[in-house]
Amino acid sequence: MIGRYIQAKASGYLCIIVLMGGFLACSHPPQAPLLHPEQERQTFQLAPGLRIELVAAEPMIEDPVAMAFDEAGRLWVVEMRGFMPDIDGTGEEEKVGRVSILLDQNQDGRMDSSVVFLDSLVLPRAIAIVDGGALIAENIPLWFAKDTNGDLRADIKTLVDPEYGGRGIPEHSPNGLLLAMDNWIYNAKSTHRYRRQGQEWIKEETEFRGQWGISQDNQGRLFYNYNWSQLHVDLVPPNYLSQNPFHLSTSGIDHAASSARTIYPIRPNTAVNRGYVPGTLDGRGRLIEYASAAAPFVYRGDALGEEYIGNAFVCEPTGNLIRRNLLSEVGWLISAKQARTRKEFLASTDERFRPILMNSGPDGGLYIVDMYKGIIQHGPYMSTYLREESLERGLDQHINKGRIWRIIPEDWKQSPFEPLAELSPKDWVSFLSHPNGWHRDQVQRLLVEAGDPSVIPALLEVLDSESDQLGRLHAMWTLDGLNYRQPEPYLSLLADSDPLIQRTAIRLLETCAKGNSSLQSEIAMQLKQILGLASEKTRLQMALAANSFDRSKMLPVLVELITDYSASPVMRDAVMSSLEGQEMDMLETLLATSHWDLQSAGKAIFFEMLTVSVQGRGNSEEIAQIEEIINNEDTPDWMDRALLAGLERTIPQKDENQTGNGNPASRNDTDSRELSLGRQQYLTVCSGCHGTDGEGIRRFAPPLVNSEWVSGDEKRLILLALHGMQGPVSVNGIVYDVPEILPVMPSFAVMDNGDLAAILSYIRTSWGNGASAISSSTVIKIRYRTQGKITPWTAEELLQDITIPE
Repeated sequence: MIGRYIQAKASGYLCIIVLMGGFLACSHPPQAPLLHPEQERQTFQLAPGLRIELVAAEPMIEDPVAMAFDEAGRLWVVEMRGFMPDIDGTGEEEKVGRVSILLDQNQDGRMDSSVVFLDSLVLPRAIAIVDGGALIAENIPLWFAKDTNGDLRADIKTLVDPEYGGRGIPEHSPNGLLLAMDNWIYNAKSTHRYRRQGQEWIKEETEFRGQWGISQDNQGRLFYNYNWSQLHVDLVPPNYLSQNPFHLSTSGIDHAASSARTIYPIRPNTAVNRGYVPGTLDGRGRLIEYASAAAPFVYRGDALGEEYIGNAFVCEPTGNLIRRNLLSEVGWLISAKQARTRKEFLASTDERFRPILMNSGPDGGLYIVDMYKGIIQHGPYMSTYLREESLERGLDQHINKGRIWRIIPEDWKQSPFEPLAELSPKDWVSFLSHPNGWHRDQVQRLLVEAGDPSVIPALLEVLDSESDQLGRLHAMWTLDGLNYRQPEPYLSLLADSDPLIQRTAIRLLETCAKGNSSLQSEIAMQLKQILGLASEKTRLQMALAANSFDRSKMLPVLVELITDYSASPVMRDAVMSSLEGQEMDMLETLLATSHWDLQSAGKAIFFEMLTVSVQGRGNSEEIAQIEEIINNEDTPDWMDRALLAGLERTIPQKDENQTGNGNPASRNDTDSRELSLGRQQYLTVCSGCHGTDGEGIRRFAPPLVNSEWVSGDEKRLILLALHGMQGPVSVNGIVYDVPEILPVMPSFAVMDNGDLAAILSYIRTSWGNGASAISSSTVIKIRYRTQGKITPWTAEELLQDITIPE
């Protein structure tokens, strides 16, 4: 039975007995003392060659959760002073939150004084420096605040979005406010992005991303994560995969860069939900896997050294540590690997060390926001176990603390900072090539906000600097922010030797070509000419952008791309995103194309996608054409099955219940969109072992057809999918074991809740199984209650009466 425990206190010891497999763990957890900043610094174990310094601490700041430097080098800190003031969260609605501006007057890296910029806020959580002021996310509303008289105190407070925070629950509400390279402001835990045009704020739908924190790399790709899955990334730019309302994309956005979940704390972490569940803590009481992964940050500074540029850091406040990941790329796929073997980049023996966000600054250092708090689990999600553990250990005490730390090389020396605010727009242009990403981001923002057209010739000169990739990239997006719409510079860059510059030119030409049919035709011809020599990433961008150019000329390009990359889920979705209204043309072209009659899983999936889209648009003539193809005796059986499957599913047009990329924001159990998504995901990730028709594949996996594991208890099926399964299993009276099947079915814990629910709903309602669908809310509940499970289930365990802890 999962989660049933008995607490026995004797001689100061806390014994936790877990009734599962006879597991017994006893420990004597000490109190969690309050350490002064220098004492806390002594608890850190940091990667060699680096040092960590205090930047600011209480009482200057209290409960910091976010930070950002402005163009004058001042540090803005968001202070969530109302979060969990006691074990019950009493008084969280009090207006005690604030945003402070910290000043380093002698430029030694340590803040000397502070000014309260804006106070009387309820649980503020994010900030973005914009237009001489700041966007500030409160519990529900999003504000723009600005100081107009130079006293560093806000005297203008304008409501930007009254519904930004949604339900207002800190760990399940939008946050982040990342001003990205494309001049849009993106958020985690949100389906919206923002942009200022003149005096008006634009709010636009986009894909859902992550849980807490969001970052970008030097190419402008977005990174985020979930508390159980440390690093996700968008493989394609935002909002492309939502172009075709009759296609639901299942890849390209929210790609898990790593499936690794094991962490290496250096102290016991017993104050964690489900700490009593076997597999949550090791024999020393240390957390085994991510429980609160947060705020990924891609380092783009110049202080730590070349080997750190492009590394992705991830906070784990429950484990009192920070992970460093090395990123690698193959084609358009990105993967992450831990930089140190069985050691974290930074870990602490102080239980109150709570790293919850990272950032960089004018000096290129790596900054850490340390909330320095005993309780970081929000009240509604605090279990009985965690409540008693927290009270026993005094973790509810010593509130309203907080520190900000800076990591720099051991031999690094502080250099004077030249405030960007004191320079002219023409001076800013030279900083677009600065080795520190903070400078590049700031001057791009300043140039766009200034709106001075006199800098355009200087920006165009930067585009000619072939050895300066980053400067050219920022210059291009600065021109975009200045509404520069002349196509000539970008047309010349289509033949550029740098693939990043090349595909950015394609993106910017889309805006230039709007309403200009002759330019659309010219661009299409040039793209066709460079197709053969283009990199994989440039080819992917061609597929994504095809809808913006001459569609008749781009169709042959899409045919060539899908022929070359039919096995790639990302390319399939990219091509489909540009095919609205051309699906039947594509289908007929492929039927006449050499080798498309030869079976492959990728081709079958793409034929089904085309048919789903045709069926969704409801064109009776085209549907009749597909039926005629199916009835043609020369059509291969595998193709018949794919086309038939597509006719069974419909993707309706996007409505108010859908997110920006076409994925439903909430699904009914019998929603056909969910079942279509489930089949596409199943064919992508499951059919390799279980077969496209659920019949199982010898040496890999047993059948799903007529399987009691599929059509039986939904809770058992979810547990099996979340944590995997090992050993022999009986299906419909037949026992399967190695070597007939693989010894272990892997865990799919890194998969999104909605996608996992869709897959399970699909297999429960297909092939005659006849069971009910599964909701994403059920998956969420079971995942949350059992995420400490790290070993695969056995059939015997799953057949027992399993109780999910509340």
